[in-house]
Amino acid sequence: MIHKNLTATQLIEKSLRHHETHLSADGALIAISGKFTGRAAKDKYIVRDPSTEQLVDWGAVNQPITEKQFQQLKSKVLNVLDSDESFYLDLSVGADPRYAMPLSVRTEHAYQALFAWIMFREPLSDYGHHELLKPFTVYAAPSAHADPDEDGTRSETFIAINFAAREVVIGGTKYCGEIKKSIFTVMNYYLPQMGIMTMHASANSGDNEESAVFFGLSGTGKTTLSADASRHLIGDDEHGWSDNGVFNFEGGCYAKAIKLSPTAEPEIWQACHTFGTLLENVVTDENSRVVDFDSDKITENTRAAYKINKIPNHHPDGTGGHPKAIVMLACDAFGVLPPVAKLTPEQAMFYFLSGYTAKVAGTEAGVTEPQTTFSACFGAPFMALHPTRYAELLAERIKKYNASCYLVNTGWWRGPYGVGERMPISVSRRIVNAAISGELAQVEFEIDPIFGFQIPKALPGIDSSVLKMRNTWQDKAAYDAQERKLAGMFLENFKKYADKVSEAVRSAGPNVQDKVA
Repeated sequence: MIHKNLTATQLIEKSLRHHETHLSADGALIAISGKFTGRAAKDKYIVRDPSTEQLVDWGAVNQPITEKQFQQLKSKVLNVLDSDESFYLDLSVGADPRYAMPLSVRTEHAYQALFAWIMFREPLSDYGHHELLKPFTVYAAPSAHADPDEDGTRSETFIAINFAAREVVIGGTKYCGEIKKSIFTVMNYYLPQMGIMTMHASANSGDNEESAVFFGLSGTGKTTLSADASRHLIGDDEHGWSDNGVFNFEGGCYAKAIKLSPTAEPEIWQACHTFGTLLENVVTDENSRVVDFDSDKITENTRAAYKINKIPNHHPDGTGGHPKAIVMLACDAFGVLPPVAKLTPEQAMFYFLSGYTAKVAGTEAGVTEPQTTFSACFGAPFMALHPTRYAELLAERIKKYNASCYLVNTGWWRGPYGVGERMPISVSRRIVNAAISGELAQVEFEIDPIFGFQIPKALPGIDSSVLKMRNTWQDKAAYDAQERKLAGMFLENFKKYADKVSEAVRSAGPNVQDKVA
């Protein structure tokens, strides 16, 4: 039996009756995803056919499968969905109707459908009807498992996209993020072909409609820093940037909930204590059902999915003007990058293509502590095209709309991970607010001799001594060694883009005498 377009309350009731979930003391729905508490990044596939052959950036991220393999996997998913109750929703992606895509989602579990209802948008009465944005369908059945020998997969788990058939099939995992990110990959494939920049970024706007964009991987602070009571939240994770401005893809937020603070993140805290919110892998007391956001008993990658309208100052249209400030967030486990650095347009391209951060524990299966990574465009797992295509679109828009760009370290200071401390949210928020208001652009800067970017000499409200990261370390020689090590890693990583960018961009990275050969 297929339940079509049930309300959120009906889906919650079904989920509870089926013992898929339980309620928290505040009425939020608690779901435990089992084996996978993060994305199965190595189990993602795209059908290789004449339409995708030349466009997709094939490799470890975008692994090819055949049409036949896809149909085998789809058959296994449909066998599960057709064998018992399943849940179907008509939805859409994209707040700007000119670039919106109709979406259908069919799931095995009621709470998965609730997640889709939260994350995506209501169907529209009229769309832009662009040829590339015809309806897409997601089928998700955790009980469906691949046979690696028979289906040519790496494991029993799979997330497979067929652009020609306009379908996604997901099996072997209950982690809700796979539904969301598969459609983000779809938008990252289609919209750049239309000249629209797609961004793994949060965004907010002021009363004047000027927006700010925050690039960053999971755990770098996109959701936290964009949910600011003084500004209007456009969205926390996935956006497009057209000639009309910025627009959110989604209708909900998917925030990391570990160590959630009512003082540092009051809007998100409140959203997590209301009926209709879905808390994934969050620990509750067995008797009182009170949520313990500090517990990582299940995973550090605890999540909260809630409608964006639960943030009081959200932007009702999910759109904003052209950004005047672009913030690239990096969770630096080395403790080397400064709290903030101003970037030239060429440096912005360099650091955007580098996408440096540390994967925070739990965001992917097998990641149990921060790991240094370079993820192109701050979202390589979701980028279907070559990274330079997104970088070119970003550079065009920075130049056209005169946006200021900053690199902000939300990772460690006073030493590396294991020695130092995580950057206080209050410091990062002060910096971001100064960047958005234009205050930061007016202060005096000095050039970092190794990385070449500009570091502010002073910023009201922040101790000037901490703006240069070296000052926060007790062992200055250890800092110097770490800085050169990280600089070398940037240079080594960027080699793969060297023949695809201009000399100005190639020269925008770190400058060390003993550059990696």
